Amino acid sequence: MKQIFFIIMAVFSLFGWHSAARAASIQKVAPTFWWTGMKNPELQILLYGEGIASSEVTLSSPDVVLKDVVKQANPNYLLLYVDLSEATPQTFNIILKKGKKTTTVPYELKQRTRKGEDIQGFTAEDVLYLIMPDRFANGDPSNDIVKGMAEDKVDRTEQYARHGGDLKGIEDHLDYIADLGVTAIWLNPTQENDMPEGSYHGYAITDYYQIDRRFGSNDEFKQLVDQAHAKGLKVVMDMIFNHCGSENYLFKDRPSDDWFNFKSNYVQTSFKTASVQDIHASDYERKIATDGWFTQAMPDLNQRNRHVARYLIQSSIWWIEFAGINGIRQDTHPYADFDFMSQWCKEVLTEYPHFNIVGETWLNSNVLVSFWQKDSKLAAPRNSNLPTVMDFPLQGLMNRAFDEETSDWGGGLYNLYDYNTQDLVYANPMNLLIFLDNHDTSRFCVKEEQAKNLTRYKQAMLYLLTTRGIPQIYYGTEILMTGDKGNGDGTLRKDFPGGWSGDKTDCFSQAGRNEWQNEAFDYTRKLLKWRKGNDAIGKGSMKHFSIAYGTYVYERKYGNQSVVVIMNGTDKAQELDLTPYKEILPKAQATDVLSGRTIQLSGKLSLGQRESLLLCF
Repeated sequence: MKQIFFIIMAVFSLFGWHSAARAASIQKVAPTFWWTGMKNPELQILLYGEGIASSEVTLSSPDVVLKDVVKQANPNYLLLYVDLSEATPQTFNIILKKGKKTTTVPYELKQRTRKGEDIQGFTAEDVLYLIMPDRFANGDPSNDIVKGMAEDKVDRTEQYARHGGDLKGIEDHLDYIADLGVTAIWLNPTQENDMPEGSYHGYAITDYYQIDRRFGSNDEFKQLVDQAHAKGLKVVMDMIFNHCGSENYLFKDRPSDDWFNFKSNYVQTSFKTASVQDIHASDYERKIATDGWFTQAMPDLNQRNRHVARYLIQSSIWWIEFAGINGIRQDTHPYADFDFMSQWCKEVLTEYPHFNIVGETWLNSNVLVSFWQKDSKLAAPRNSNLPTVMDFPLQGLMNRAFDEETSDWGGGLYNLYDYNTQDLVYANPMNLLIFLDNHDTSRFCVKEEQAKNLTRYKQAMLYLLTTRGIPQIYYGTEILMTGDKGNGDGTLRKDFPGGWSGDKTDCFSQAGRNEWQNEAFDYTRKLLKWRKGNDAIGKGSMKHFSIAYGTYVYERKYGNQSVVVIMNGTDKAQELDLTPYKEILPKAQATDVLSGRTIQLSGKLSLGQRESLLLCF
């Protein structure tokens, strides 16, 4: 018996004690580093490694205060909350002691190189150019396939596969973008999406602190932002707080089941987020809409968990501070917890007062969209603190208005006029993101026949770039790219011709574009160049008149500068009596920016079918 006892003790000593004494293996530290001098001095440091929860934690720095060590249900996590109120830039050690073994994790606090007040967000003075990185240009074919990543092929013939576009491809074409006349680029998600399929679009993040290596590195992302800034372009980053990818380590080996909604079990969302503000909605409807999952591959994060909330808030601040981005577009904004999203907006804007955030508010009426904008009376006493919302109802109207015949009481441009008469529901109509199309909708030119209807295109672009709000143009719209959502989302996200070596057509150059494309490009470029720095458009008020003779007339004015748009929405010539418009026509004549002609503004104005005038005073 004694022999057996000593054998058991020897085995336990060999495996049990030594196992307990093993140094901890740290697989993830998030955020990877931080900065001193932030307005919020508290920092959450997430540590992930096998069995680390049983470790005793100390810090080597006397001026970094360890406030709390939080363990989760999963022993592979430790959440450290530290106070940096008195901290100076330094590298200190996080010391994990486990038995006789210690693990030292160096952690860097950097000196801030920018002031929060210096970062300028996008405004109505800007025009955003939306790019899906995988589909714009391939500047570095060597990163098309990255060893060890789940999706390990590139196939440009498959609409849902990766095509190889990257950050270098965007950087290589910044001159094209800047020359077009836009002032900002919005990038669909660039963070890591290490998913086995469909990873090209980026909306299933697997690491919030890492640029997808098939796009480039974190430093290359920062370099792209710096290069864009050097060319006068702001950068807007797409973020997703509602859900992550199922291959994210936070889900695969989750800290606890309450990091995700429905205790980490897949329950499908209804997609009916109007229930959030519906005064008649059942509790069930609200819960299934906001807590349900988009798909089984996109686990729905529980932002009511304070640790999840802090992790997400810090990840956004980290990218702003690290790369100097100018704005964030938040995906599926109403699907996440209202109070959390409000707190996130508030914290970001406290740290960066001139920053801007736009939420994807895909709802079918201006009343529903307006609920989500900062200071909305409809949401009071709650406040979303979200400065900018996406005007999806207007997008739907614009996609019909320039095809339909306009009457004085309906159809075509009348619907645009009628919609604008309801802008009182918005707390700030100038802070509406307006667009003809984006990566989730059919393109403005659904088919080739529409692409060849340049009058339709020109009227739409004129309206987009002169009405209230912040315009966004989807990459390729300027060269009449087509796409029908009914044929699959990948068809909305085609490769930009000329972005890949060996492309037969190069639409980045005038020589590579056909006659219609060059006419559309030149018209868009002319309008964008004219719009840049035009205070009447970027800062001014809007005054409009009811439809008369199928014609829409509106003014944008700032100080002594005014712009008047006159647009015939019919397929026949019109004689417009100018008497009702005298208050916005201070001179007897004006030059039309579009044609260069001098327009007489007394008596009656003759307009050709679908003719538009852009007059400056």
